[in-house]
Amino acid sequence: MNTTLDNFIKNQTATDFATKSGKIMHAKLQSVFVDDASSGDGELVEKIKQSSPELQRFFCRASRPEVPIAGIIDGHFVSRRIDRMVVDNDTKNVYILDYKTDIDTEKFRPKYIAQLREYKSLMSQIYPDYKISCYILWLHDWRLEKL
Repeated sequence: MNTTLDNFIKNQTATDFATKSGKIMHAKLQSVFVDDASSGDGELVEKIKQSSPELQRFFCRASRPEVPIAGIIDGHFVSRRIDRMVVDNDTKNVYILDYKTDIDTEKFRPKYIAQLREYKSLMSQIYPDYKISCYILWLHDWRLEKL
């Protein structure tokens, strides 16, 4: 087989697997809550309970999964969906979490940072007096990164 074609097929197969795995994990994480009445995938619930309080915040009952947002950025209409978000009205903070399945965390980093900047910009329009904090949860090693 042609080496170029062989590499293309291997890369496409890896991309398809990552996309499918990411969609499955996103679906599972939508229904996870870790508080007095924990719910969702048991393995994920335990993993989150054993994680930092900073990550657990995103899976309390006050959090919202798959939050649709839209607005104008630099004169262009933008419509997005935030993986997980918490609005804390007492402290005037908004916390945004995006899940990423990539193993190579640097490969698409500029793209992800731009994506989270868009989220922050849109949420700043809705919550002008709130501090907006953005995080990535790297699912391959379960690492939470604040941007």
